[in-house]
Amino acid sequence: MTQEEEFQQYASLMEYYKNQLESLENQFSYLQAAISDYTKASITIEKLGETQNDTELLIPIGGGTFSFAKAVETNKILTEIGAGIVVEKKPDEAIEILTKRIDELKKSQDNISEVSQKIQMQLQEVSEKAQKMYSGYQ
Repeated sequence: MTQEEEFQQYASLMEYYKNQLESLENQFSYLQAAISDYTKASITIEKLGETQNDTELLIPIGGGTFSFAKAVETNKILTEIGAGIVVEKKPDEAIEILTKRIDELKKSQDNISEVSQKIQMQLQEVSEKAQKMYSGYQ
């Protein structure tokens, strides 16, 4: 393999690593959004548990739009347990489910961070080799 071919191979490898890092960053962001969503849900359930029945609530619908509603049976929460199956839970049970989901998502984030660090180290090694080779051309 000529030096030029080897240099091109390093450049391709660096591009590959950069794409992998970008993909991992996107996954990390997605997980962070899910964690935020579950955390908000957990806080909402906690506050609902403190709310008396027939209390008027302001419910966010999305897009900055809200609707008025009345609390009816605040001691019952419908929670998805997987595969689109929804079950009725007490507020503390629903919060426990959400907490477990948050913990799993955080573990996934930790794994992504570890993989990302390894790829960054590999990228740096390849980059240094390419720079040394490029310096040798001149």
